[in-house]
Amino acid sequence: MPPILVKAHNELDKAVDLAYRPQAFTSDANRMEFLFDLYEKYTAGLFAVEKKSKKR
Repeated sequence: MPPILVKAHNELDKAVDLAYRPQAFTSDANRMEFLFDLYEKYTAGLFAVEKKSKKR
């Protein structure tokens, strides 16, 4: 990856870290795990299918 792109990725990672907590994540895997857990929390129930009641 070109150095300028690596620098941009690192700066973006720092901005994401600070948006969610005061200390940096120790690895990319920790950052991704945290963000996916947060995504699951915020989207829980959005895609649930409602059960249709049977009419008699």
